[in-house]
Amino acid sequence: MTGHIYRDVILEQHVRLFRGAMDAEFLFMDDNARPYRANIVYECLQSEDITRMDWPAYSPDLNPIEHAWDMLCRRIAARQLPPTCLPELRRALLDEWCNIPQDQIDNLILGVVRPVLHRPG
Repeated sequence: MTGHIYRDVILEQHVRLFRGAMDAEFLFMDDNARPYRANIVYECLQSEDITRMDWPAYSPDLNPIEHAWDMLCRRIAARQLPPTCLPELRRALLDEWCNIPQDQIDNLILGVVRPVLHRPG
């Protein structure tokens, strides 16, 4: 993926629209992958007034999305009829993502935050 594709497909088609549906406290989280840090991505986020969460350079333990992907993969694998082509996979991923209860997502995030908050110092 390039910065251009990330901007055109992810940010402009999805994040920007989602941002419009959220309140003023919307905070966008991605990681430090090279395409996400391209100047065109930075400019797009700035022009859309989207605040990006600061992210340490290397922090797999602070990334709740990794656990969410795992949860999503398990939900797809548990389906009675697994997807057999790309359009079916896309639909299944969207369906399953929308069906993950918000409290499970909240628990993933709290699982990352809680150890940091309870760490001495």
